[in-house]
Amino acid sequence: MEKKKVIIIGAAGRDFHNFNTVYRDNPNYEVVAFTATQIPKIEDRIYPASLAGDLYPNGIPILAEEQLESIIADYNVDMCIMAYSDVPHSYVMHMGARVNAAGPDFVMMGSRRTFVKSTKPLVAITAVRTGSGKSQTSRFVASQLRAAGKRVVSIRHPMPYGDLAAQAVQRMASIEDIDNYDCTIEEREEYEKHVEEGGVIYAGVDYEAILREAEKEADIVLWDGGNNDLPFYKPDLWITVADPLRPGHEENYYPGETNIRGCDVISVGKTNVAPAEAIAQVVATCKRLNPKAKIVNSASVLTVDNPSAIAGKRVLVVEDGPTLTHGEMAFGAGTQAAKENGAKEIIDPRPWATGGILETFKKYPDIGQLLPAMGYWDEQVKDLEKTINAVDCDAVVIGTPFDIKRIVKIDKPTAIVTYAHEDVDPNDGLKKVVDDFLLRLG
Repeated sequence: MEKKKVIIIGAAGRDFHNFNTVYRDNPNYEVVAFTATQIPKIEDRIYPASLAGDLYPNGIPILAEEQLESIIADYNVDMCIMAYSDVPHSYVMHMGARVNAAGPDFVMMGSRRTFVKSTKPLVAITAVRTGSGKSQTSRFVASQLRAAGKRVVSIRHPMPYGDLAAQAVQRMASIEDIDNYDCTIEEREEYEKHVEEGGVIYAGVDYEAILREAEKEADIVLWDGGNNDLPFYKPDLWITVADPLRPGHEENYYPGETNIRGCDVISVGKTNVAPAEAIAQVVATCKRLNPKAKIVNSASVLTVDNPSAIAGKRVLVVEDGPTLTHGEMAFGAGTQAAKENGAKEIIDPRPWATGGILETFKKYPDIGQLLPAMGYWDEQVKDLEKTINAVDCDAVVIGTPFDIKRIVKIDKPTAIVTYAHEDVDPNDGLKKVVDDFLLRLG
């Protein structure tokens, strides 16, 4: 039988996982290319032969998504696999129209073929959108499991933007481990809090190999999903975080709606700052989409290490990059902290933006007067540092999920904002969900 020729359309995450689990050793298919988008400078690489397997001795090219139609024509492609996330439903169908107009089938892979089964109990935390509060939820659940005496190992959704072969399996239990892997800002935002709170976190490219390593030191494995993707592993408990600051997104984004429909528990977050009508709308939608799921309300509680740097001051607010860019949030924790602590003014950084930061503002013009913490490569980190220090302000409010001063030198006073999950009802929140799960495990 002639092999079917395949393109996997991705963003250096789900695309590699779909290949590894379904196509890597499958002689009926030939993956001729990955295409890449969403993340800057992740195309024009090779998925290495060491990861691609015996059928691909030269590896597989990773090409820019803009070339999709020409790649289809050059290779006479039979099917294209949609394999990235955090996009509107309309975007998915526009992509399907591009593919179908060029000739191939357009495929969206489900969980049955891509879930990897763990030998240990597994809790999956996913979200409706980037920036919903999934990371703080993951850390809270991990802390509750550890408090019950369980060895918890977290596995983070992939962000492999460097040497893919070297990043196949990464284990991090300290800040030094994170430094040794030369992690990007986006990676540090997700990893550092886990290890600071005494956890172990794995990430990388080959997620079955990662799982097998994690199982060696875990009683319970926790999937810390990212970019509102589906879990890579079959969950024994599946929690999805919905965001009432973006009501309606729970049924209008891919695959966020899938996460709502498939999960066991829905945590409606940020209820301490979201309007009551928005919370009610999200709860009603979630009940309609998944009437079997348990729904709990959660709060996102902010802590500021130096509030005096904010009060009455003209401040620059640095927020989590992906939340502002493809997450489309109009503000984050830094903005909330600036307002709650009496900032005189939030300064627009755009007049001082340079290099890769200026490119980000051009690509995402709706970011407005906030500074996204972008640092996918060394030069962009330097551009971030230059931009922060050039802005005419009194202080810098750091709303990223890690201490950015570890890699960026800031010549102004700073206020670091941290945030944590809190159950609105201590008797019927995620703590009880975890307790019930442990009872079910016996």
